[in-house]
Order: sequence, then C-alpha cells, then structure tokens
Amino acid sequence: MKKLSVFILLSLLLFACSKQIPEHKFSYVGEWQSKEMYLLILADGTVSYRRLQNGGTTSINAPLKEFVGDDFIVGLAFFTTTFKVTKAPYQIEGQWFIVVDGIKLSKSIEEL
Repeated sequence: MKKLSVFILLSLLLFACSKQIPEHKFSYVGEWQSKEMYLLILADGTVSYRRLQNGGTTSINAPLKEFVGDDFIVGLAFFTTTFKVTKAPYQIEGQWFIVVDGIKLSKSIEEL
C-alpha cells in the first residue's frame, strides 16, 4: 500500500510540473516517428520519447519544461534533456515533418 501511495504522489508531481504548449509552438504537438525514433508531445506538456541507437534504447517520459528557440527541454528539476530541433515543424504536400537531434520525423495523421 505504501509503494502505491508513493507511486501516485510521484505521478501527480510529474504531471503537475508540465507546462502547457504555448500557442505559437502548437505545431509541435503530435505523434512524430521514424524508424529509429518516436516522439509524442501532448498539448498539456507531456512528452514521451524513445530512440533506438547503437543496439540500445533510450526512453524518456517527462514533462516539458520550456522552449529555447526551436529546441525544447524535458525533465524534472536537475534531470533534464534538451531536444535539438534543427528544423521546426513544417509541411510538404500536407504531411508534417520535424528534424530533432538530426533525425527527420513525420507526424502521424491521426489527431490526438
């Protein structure tokens, strides 16, 4: 019972720390993916990330802290990760793309 209470408390803190996506950055919201990377950004500031690289997997599930230019920072307190956006969300023939950490991702067609 104690472990469940701690889990619930930590979950509430995690989601309470996320910042809603600013209106001028709303094009970032969505499910983005390539063969080696998956990135989900929700309007409430929740971010889920998974990357396959060098035979291993890196994943992050944390709140968005802030945008710095086109880049965005995800994490809690001192444990943060900066996602380098070399090309902000853009459209080609109705399909959305973004380039994050050197990887070109396409946006899922389904609305969130």
